[in-house]
Amino acid sequence: MSLWQKIMQKADVKQYLQEDIKFQKSLRAKDLMALGIGAVIGTGIFILPGTVAATVSGPGVILSFLIAAIVCATAAMCYAEFASALPVAGSAYSYGNIVFGQLIGWIIGWALILEYMLAVATVSVGFSAYFSAFLQGFGIKLPQAISGPLNLQQHTYINLVAVIVVLLISAMLSRGMQTSMKINDWMVIIKIAIIAIFIAVGIFYVKPKNWSPFLPFGTSGVLTGASTVFFAYLGFDAVSSSAPEVKNPQRNLPIGIIGTLIIATILYMAVATVLTGMIPYTKLNVADPVAFALQFFHLNTVAGIISLGAMAGMFTMMVTMIYSSSRLVYAIGRDGLLPQFLGHINQKHLPNNSLIVVTIIIAIMGGFINLNQLAELVNIGTLIAFAFVSLGVLPLRQRHDIQNDGFKVPLYPVLPIISLLLCLYLMTQLKQITWIASAIWFLIGIVIYLTYSIRHSNLNHSNNN
Repeated sequence: MSLWQKIMQKADVKQYLQEDIKFQKSLRAKDLMALGIGAVIGTGIFILPGTVAATVSGPGVILSFLIAAIVCATAAMCYAEFASALPVAGSAYSYGNIVFGQLIGWIIGWALILEYMLAVATVSVGFSAYFSAFLQGFGIKLPQAISGPLNLQQHTYINLVAVIVVLLISAMLSRGMQTSMKINDWMVIIKIAIIAIFIAVGIFYVKPKNWSPFLPFGTSGVLTGASTVFFAYLGFDAVSSSAPEVKNPQRNLPIGIIGTLIIATILYMAVATVLTGMIPYTKLNVADPVAFALQFFHLNTVAGIISLGAMAGMFTMMVTMIYSSSRLVYAIGRDGLLPQFLGHINQKHLPNNSLIVVTIIIAIMGGFINLNQLAELVNIGTLIAFAFVSLGVLPLRQRHDIQNDGFKVPLYPVLPIISLLLCLYLMTQLKQITWIASAIWFLIGIVIYLTYSIRHSNLNHSNNN
């Protein structure tokens, strides 16, 4: 078999389904929406509506969120079709393996590893900052030595809170999804309740004159704002990684993916509407615009509650992303492209080997490395996966061996192509440094693939037998 034939081999659908049947099916549609909302609604809901309104969109940021949601919906529907047709672990990685071949699957998987792990590590640092500020409200100040990444000049050695929160979430996930989902569901409820409190309180301080002019930067400002807030919706794709653990995946996965997007859009637009109605948009270019608006009206208690909402938002986001990254690494290990011990499932039907490895890597990144320059890499990893999934719907529909009695993308093939083009456009908007850093990441991935993965792939072994 030639090198080209090896790297373009396509995974066997039946074998994937047979392997992943070992998972315990316990997740329902509401659990999937809790996972999705947990990932999508984080600190961004308390920051982006204000900063984007002040800098590029004005009160028209409300429309920016709607447009960004419509763009995301095109990719979400492509994910929903794949999740319905192929309820297997690994999300876009496995989809790529099946419809494009092993090399493309590996590239998507490598992009998603970057997205999930870097996202959690970055958010763990944000959680640490909020938690430290919360403690300071009670007169407790953490020692500087354990409050930041390794930097001998500034006398910081480890961000201990970031490490501990990652370890706690992983310990929770290692006990099983039923326990984890109960905790995650409550955290999501708390988060939504806190957002609702802001809307319910803030609406009494809205002055309609603050919405005029509605489009101070014109329609181009609304579109620029849409490309900025687009990234606020990222995370709904993580729902598809739960496929093998979902009851009735053909029905529940599309509900979970699309339902997440609808609820997130309503919440984002509601917060943006109230916030820009409370305070003139020109004053909202601050680090914490929601808290600023509440403090402006001397609602300091509610502002303090918002900080709890931010921590709840970051916690649930980390739950979803650690969960998803462990299932992704399990799927790649299952296929032999990473060491096969990562593809093992224990007696409780959990891939805890992959969870342990993922936890160690994330904890090291969050605890010891300054991630400020790397955060935008999350965006490029996501958009690469979105682009391939959108394009992948075309060959998926041509596969007669894959039955799909569930959700299908409407307006086929126009809508998947539109989704692909939108993803490519957004990728062109990323900074040059992001492209350089991602090129280095993918170069490392290709080296690993050519030196290890291609020789240990289960596809090679099965075809040689």
